[in-house]
This record gives sequence, structure tokens and C-alpha cells, in this order.
Amino acid sequence: MSGSIKNQLLSVHPDELRFQFELEKQICSELKVANTTDQHVAFKVKTTSPKRYFVRPNTGVIQPWDSCVIRVTLQAQRDYPPDMQCKDKFLLQSTKVAPQTDIDELPQDTFNKDSGRIVEDSKLKVVYIFPQSGSRNAEDGRKQSSDTSNMQGSADDNKVLKRLRDERDAAVRQTQQLQRDLDTLKRRRSKRNGSGFSFKFALFVALIGITVGLLLNLSLSSPPIPDSIPSAPPTDSIPSTRTDPIPSTPPTDSIPDPIPSPPPTDPMATTLPTNHIASTPPTDSVPSMPRGE
Repeated sequence: MSGSIKNQLLSVHPDELRFQFELEKQICSELKVANTTDQHVAFKVKTTSPKRYFVRPNTGVIQPWDSCVIRVTLQAQRDYPPDMQCKDKFLLQSTKVAPQTDIDELPQDTFNKDSGRIVEDSKLKVVYIFPQSGSRNAEDGRKQSSDTSNMQGSADDNKVLKRLRDERDAAVRQTQQLQRDLDTLKRRRSKRNGSGFSFKFALFVALIGITVGLLLNLSLSSPPIPDSIPSAPPTDSIPSTRTDPIPSTPPTDSIPDPIPSPPPTDPMATTLPTNHIASTPPTDSVPSMPRGE
């Protein structure tokens, strides 16, 4: 829990600035500054990052035994700091001033230690916390007791648990939806694969039928193949091609006369030696037979 800073002039509560960090959102933290003396005390707030924070009031005068609240606003941020660590710091300076001193009439060297004034410094660090983490801002810590803080912490824990349950249920629903989509895709793919298989199978059967038909037609239309097919002579026994010139055929006008056929022989004639064969007289020298009267 945050403590307090007690100096001789002012008491500051809490001792650090806590911001429930959220992106794109302004966040406020409050400080209670109390005057613990019977004199008027002026204060001034400085920071190492003036462009990031808005402080109201950043200067003021607190009457004796009185107090005031300083509101520090963190401007909207676009990115989370590394590891949620913040190196920004605040400095609260305080010093005694004359009674009825107007804040607009404070001299420029009011908080200058070199001028001989007694100036007290209260250093404050900055802490970033996630929202819904059970931490309280400074004003809530000042107004409520420790029991109330514990109850609030339990309520915040319940909120965290509820948020985790909601995220879990959303994740389960998303997983179920993805499973249904996956099953639908599987069914569609199986349908496409089944129709493609049927078409391919039918096409394959048709091709087989056409091939068988062509083979049957060829086997029926071709002549019978003899049982024994003479084998071709070996290449070694093939005679070489004749290189002698082929005689040309003589012209038709130079064909010799046909050879005279031998005279017919009388079958009744007696075979005699060739040296005793008498020559047959010519037919014109045979005497004519007397014609009977």
C-alpha cells in the first residue's frame, strides 16, 4: 500500500503517482497535500515529462492546517511502455511565505534555494498498472479503509475471473465453429472426389471395351497364320549381288529363223543301221499303179 511523505511543512499522500494505464485514454491520479504548520506554505509541482502530464494546480498557497488536492492527468498514449515500467518522476517543492500572499504575486526566486530560503523537496515516482488489477487510486485509498479495499480487490478479482470465463467461452465457440466449417469442407471434398472417381472409372471401362473390340475385329479379319513359317536364311548364306552386266535382248528383226522340225518317222519302219539305210526315192518318181479296168 502507498504511504505518505511527511516533511516539516507539508504532508503528501500517497508517496507515488499510480495510473491505471489504458491506451488512447486519459488517466488521472490525485495527491493530497496538507499544511502541517501554523504558517502559509507555497508549493510548486515539477516533472521530468511536462508534455506527457497535465497538473492542476501546479502552484498554490496553502493556509495553516489546511490542505488541497493536486490532480495529475496522464495524456492518452498510443503504445504500452516496455514492461509497463515508467521512469518519469515528480518533484513537489514547498516553502514558507508571508500571510495573505497572492499566488500570482509570488517572486520568481520563491523556490530557489540559492536565495537563502528554506525549500523542502518531496520526490514522487510514477507507477503504471493494468486496469482491473485490484489497485486503487490515491483518492479511493484515502477515503476507504483496508477492509473496503480488500472487498474491492475481491470484486476486481471476480471481474477478472468473469472476463477470463467469457474469453474461454468465446474461444470454445470459435473452435466449434471452425470444426463445423472443417467438417463441411471435408464433406464437399469427399463428394467431389466420389463423382470424379465414378467418371474416371466409367471412362476407363469404356476405353477397355473399345480396345477389346478393336482386337476382336483385327483377329477375325486377318488370314490364318500357317503353323510353320519358313525361317529366313541366315545372313551369312545370302549370295552377294551379281555385278556382271545383264545381256540386252536382241531386236525383233534380228531373230533367226525357226529351226525346222525333223520329218515324221514311220512307226512301221524297221530300224536299220545308219549305213544301210536306203534313201527313199522322191514321191514324184514312184510309178503310178495301173487303174483296173
